[in-house]
Amino acid sequence: MKTMRLETRDALRVLRFDKPRGNAIDPEFVDDLSQAAGAIAADASVRGVLLASAHPKLFSPGLDLQFLCELDRPAMGAFMARFARAVWALYGLKKPVVAAVSGHAIAGGCILAMTADFRVLKRGAQIGLNEVKVGVPLPWSVALLLRASAPPEALSRVALLGRNFSDAEAVAAGLADEIAEADGFEQLCLARLQEFAEKDAYSLGVTKGYLRAGALREMEAREDDLQREWLDAWFSPATRERIQQTLAALKAKA
Repeated sequence: MKTMRLETRDALRVLRFDKPRGNAIDPEFVDDLSQAAGAIAADASVRGVLLASAHPKLFSPGLDLQFLCELDRPAMGAFMARFARAVWALYGLKKPVVAAVSGHAIAGGCILAMTADFRVLKRGAQIGLNEVKVGVPLPWSVALLLRASAPPEALSRVALLGRNFSDAEAVAAGLADEIAEADGFEQLCLARLQEFAEKDAYSLGVTKGYLRAGALREMEAREDDLQREWLDAWFSPATRERIQQTLAALKAKA
């Protein structure tokens, strides 16, 4: 895998995202994520997984707009289908997953964090789904993932206003379970993962499967059929203009 690596911590694994441009999500990243999820699922010796980043200020900024804006509609559709399946694979793991959100997790980065059973957010880091601000709807599977993660009263703020959250507001919105300081951050996250890993693996896996089965069935049933609506928005003139403005702003900051 070129964009991430699996690190061994006894019976635990750290899946560390390590891609240039702060783990921006592109086809190679998605394929590596699917490969890693498959390897973890098949390895009976693995008792739990920590999602972490090699970049101190970014967990993931979301989709790699610089690369993806060059794709035509069929290629973009194929990418989104692969991304959905990678999310399903991670969300459907029958092993505990903790997200160590040590830096900003925006859009697709927030999606990756939401696949976890427990999310620890470093104080000051921002997390949120800002897709609506770019001009695209949440993909079907992501909308269901959010509905399963956040309390109903937070859905409008998260999905329809596209706000980013930090600290206590992120916990109240259901995007984080705990806020932790920078010192000893990853050690605390591993300790939280160990709490899950100490439980009976079979019982935990079956219970987790029950809790997530309904959402996964809904995701898989309609993701492909509803992709057209997402692509219509992605390729609309207004959204293409916003993407170009976003890229120009990022280039100016570089």
